[in-house]
Parts: sequence; structure tokens; C-alpha cells
Amino acid sequence: MDFASLEREALALSATERARLARDLLASLETLSHPEVDALWLAEASARAQDLDSGKVEGIPADAVFREAETLFR
Repeated sequence: MDFASLEREALALSATERARLARDLLASLETLSHPEVDALWLAEASARAQDLDSGKVEGIPADAVFREAETLFR
């Protein structure tokens, strides 16, 4: 089963089932070694950098992020 199919099936679950699945998936990551975690973070950072470089996503200036955060958490 490919990721897109798995994702569609997971999103079709009830809220309770999705929460249970999310909890179990997150718990499964806690058993990873430090090198495995580092590799996952590197892959995520690389994918995000590629998205920025390709124009798929647009960066948000830090000052705008901080202003929005201040507004949300007042």
C-alpha cells in the first residue's frame, strides 16, 4: 500500500480511531535511536528546503511570525 492510500484510509477513520492511531504512531517514534531521529530530521529539513527552493512554498519573515504569535497568545 502506498502512502497516499494509507493516508486516505487513516483520514476516513472516526476521530477516536484517528486519535488512537496518532498516539500509537507517535509512541512508535520514541523507540528510535539518536542516529535514526537525526536522519529523520535531516530528511525533513531537506524536504522543506527543497520546497522553498522550488517555490512550492513561500517563506514567512520571522518578524511576521512573531507578530502573529504575540497576537494569538495574548
